[in-house]
Amino acid sequence: SAAATIAGIEVAHMIRKNQFANDNRSPFEVFAELAA
Repeated sequence: SAAATIAGIEVAHMIRKNQFANDNRSPFEVFAELAA
């Protein structure tokens, strides 16, 4: 859905800005965890 796409883009932007302490996981792993 459009809402899911927008949320994904926002998550990608947050990851890019290092707002997540992602413990050396890839951005995809962080996103998949949040999207689950």
